[in-house]
Amino acid sequence: MKQPINRFAATTLTAAVLSMSLASAAFAAQPTMLAANDTVDKAEQAVSDTWITSKVKSTFVADSNLSALDIKVETNQGVVSLSGTVATDAERDLAIAKTKEIEGVRDVSADALKTAD
Repeated sequence: MKQPINRFAATTLTAAVLSMSLASAAFAAQPTMLAANDTVDKAEQAVSDTWITSKVKSTFVADSNLSALDIKVETNQGVVSLSGTVATDAERDLAIAKTKEIEGVRDVSADALKTAD
């Protein structure tokens, strides 16, 4: 009778040890998964910001009423910053309006976009 109890105890102990090691592995993997998700989110944001910047610049180049080479475009988390010097207030307003039309643009900061007149 002593042998079955010893086997039962050994089996129970083994199961407990295995489950603890598996549980600790699962808990250890969780921060890694969170870090990986954060990295993916940052990469997606960077790609999105890069795409927005490229789209704004190409829109400026395609519009003959804008001096695209004189306008610097930077994007951070969907907020587009325009800087440089344009010929008129109308051109400045057009650059802002065209930027706001781009998908993914959350806001436009054009404080650094000056007019020559």
